[in-house]
Amino acid sequence: MMQLLEKLCNLCGAAGREDKVRDFILSEIEGYADIKVDNLGNIIADKKGKKRAKIKVVADAHMDEVGIIVTHIDEGGFVKFATCGGIEIPALLGKRFVFEKGAVGVVCSKPTHLCDAAEKKVLPKLDSLCIDVGAKDKKEAEEMVCVGETAVFVPNFEKIGNLICAKALDDRVGCTVLIKLLKEEAEYDFTAVFSVQEELGLRGAKVAAFSTNPDAAIIVEGTTAADVPESSGANRVCHVGDGAVLSFMDRSTMYDKKLYDDGRRLADQNGIKCQTKSVVAGGNNAGAYHIARGGIRTAAVSLPCRYIHSSSSVASPSDAENVYRLVKLLIEKLAGGEI
Repeated sequence: MMQLLEKLCNLCGAAGREDKVRDFILSEIEGYADIKVDNLGNIIADKKGKKRAKIKVVADAHMDEVGIIVTHIDEGGFVKFATCGGIEIPALLGKRFVFEKGAVGVVCSKPTHLCDAAEKKVLPKLDSLCIDVGAKDKKEAEEMVCVGETAVFVPNFEKIGNLICAKALDDRVGCTVLIKLLKEEAEYDFTAVFSVQEELGLRGAKVAAFSTNPDAAIIVEGTTAADVPESSGANRVCHVGDGAVLSFMDRSTMYDKKLYDDGRRLADQNGIKCQTKSVVAGGNNAGAYHIARGGIRTAAVSLPCRYIHSSSSVASPSDAENVYRLVKLLIEKLAGGEI
């Protein structure tokens, strides 16, 4: 599972530019499901099980990752940009990005020794940042990058102790889980959706939720873990190493209470490490699914990730395994009409 996750994390696919990720996933799942790609770029894979499902279940993971998009190239060859998804200023400063055509650049800002006392006390504004691609002037820079081109953090999958560190764990871990499930024998029919543009406002999920029209949806995600120094109690949100994360509410979804309770119960009964997201914050594709059409029962099962939406998210392989086990069990129990 970790080898597949590494391959996925090392692919570059900013929101709206998921082509390389989509092509890889299609090559992995070919022959394991009935597959189509919709007009927005979502992959919809219908998996045949040993039994016909009593209710239609969709499991969704998004292919895109946070990134940047070129808005302007100045006369000195420096690149101005906007973000594709939520990246905080501290996660940008000094970081290397790789562009679609292969150019690499580093985010730069006004040097500290040139800042006055007031400037040193605050973070720079996004519009004051630029990317140095090593060009001597605008003409040379335009040969390397172009306006409208996206870039993502330079791939850097590594093992650190017993954990993994990489860009795009949100949500290549979800894609890894769904690929694994599609390649295995399924007890019941289900549909896997690999969605686009989650980081831009759940756009792919809005389309997929409408077209697939499921009775229940399981969103497989990465979520913020704040189990670091200077954080305590509920503010830690969830803990790396404590298993899969179930949510009861976030900024876009009030989750189905019975499905949340059933998820906790099934985890306990089957020896699956599981924890609750303790802070009502953030959001994911559940925000699109649960209010689509006539309403869809929805649960989110997430991997706890430190430093999410950065160049170096940190997570536990054992947590990823528990996410996989819980998602598989939820699909089977939902499709079989048991919960």
